[in-house]
Amino acid sequence: MIEALVKIAILLGGLMTAAAYFVLLERRMAAWIQDRVGPNRVGIPLTKIRVLGLGQPLADGVKFITKEEYTPAHVDKRLYVLAPIVILVAALATFAVIPFGSMIPATVFGYRLAEKPIELVVAPGANVGMIYVFALSSIAVYGVILGGWASNNKYSFLGALRSSAQLIAYELPLGLGLLGVVLASGSMDLGVIIGSQASSGIWFAIAQPLGFCVFVVAAFAEAARLPFDLPECEQELVGGYHTEYSGIKLLLFLVAEFLHMIAASFLIVILFLGGWHFWGLTGGSAEIDGWGLAWSGAPWLQGLLRIVVLMTKITLVIVGFMIIRWSWPRFRFDQLMALAWKVMLPLGLINFVAVAMMQQLQAVFTGAMGPSWLMVPIAWGVAVAAWLGITWAAPMIADNRPRRELDPWEIDSQI
Repeated sequence: MIEALVKIAILLGGLMTAAAYFVLLERRMAAWIQDRVGPNRVGIPLTKIRVLGLGQPLADGVKFITKEEYTPAHVDKRLYVLAPIVILVAALATFAVIPFGSMIPATVFGYRLAEKPIELVVAPGANVGMIYVFALSSIAVYGVILGGWASNNKYSFLGALRSSAQLIAYELPLGLGLLGVVLASGSMDLGVIIGSQASSGIWFAIAQPLGFCVFVVAAFAEAARLPFDLPECEQELVGGYHTEYSGIKLLLFLVAEFLHMIAASFLIVILFLGGWHFWGLTGGSAEIDGWGLAWSGAPWLQGLLRIVVLMTKITLVIVGFMIIRWSWPRFRFDQLMALAWKVMLPLGLINFVAVAMMQQLQAVFTGAMGPSWLMVPIAWGVAVAAWLGITWAAPMIADNRPRRELDPWEIDSQI
């Protein structure tokens, strides 16, 4: 019980701090991309020391907390208050089965902390970990829909409708991209999936490039990040589903949005980029063996190194999210839905069937399951052929040019 409470405290503190400072990082990234000066004034409170604007998240938090708690008279007050709570709780609960490292030894300086090495996940050994993550991500949709409905505002309601359609559409390719990983690793436990990549030395991004592309695109859409931020695009919907929110309730929505991005980054790294594994650096075994060295501190060094590798990968993926947000234009809503149903869904099905066939052939001829270097060229060939086939079959999907020769009633069938 104490071990679980300590993990929860570390996880919650780390996530809240990370969300605050990733906001600062995104603002600095936006300034860099747009060739302007970002937030750099706020430093250590009550001093004149400015340290790259690192006090900005604290100032933003105080501003939100001290703002007037105003509730418009026309809203459904119970649902209005419930919506941000639902979306934040669902976003936080997702991390219960997501590992934030490998494990650490049970002893430190001769003092025994536990009976066995401590796994760095709140709920270790969850064999249905991915089902749990998908269930909670689906619950989070209710927070968005409740916020739009309870606001009794047409812009908020349109944002909620867009969000529900978008999130439901992209859950399907997200699941299909994941199924290939589950087939190859033989488990839905995220720790086992990392171990499968570490023991073989083949990350699933290499072994299943098509599934990786489908999963990453769907993860962008599920996190509602540009170019998929249709639920709250300010140029069209003022602020989307949270137009009527301010103060601490708005802060809950914004924090949940960043937590969704962080969770998506965790899943991309764990499922496809090897998790804590890195060749020649972290070892290939799921256990902490200290690289077989006799030095008593080697297991601790290996455990900490795995945490650093995992967090470095996640940070790089999050930076990629931010660069794409400030570099790419937003899709039209019809393009977004067409991409889900006409491109991502067929590609996900192709990836699932291809991985199933390759795993069966591998089991017949070698008697082994899991990622294999023999199957990597076949997987890349399938990925290239599938992309070329989709491009040939639906060339209008990515065409933004006006089609003046078409009858307006025929446009939908051409998109």
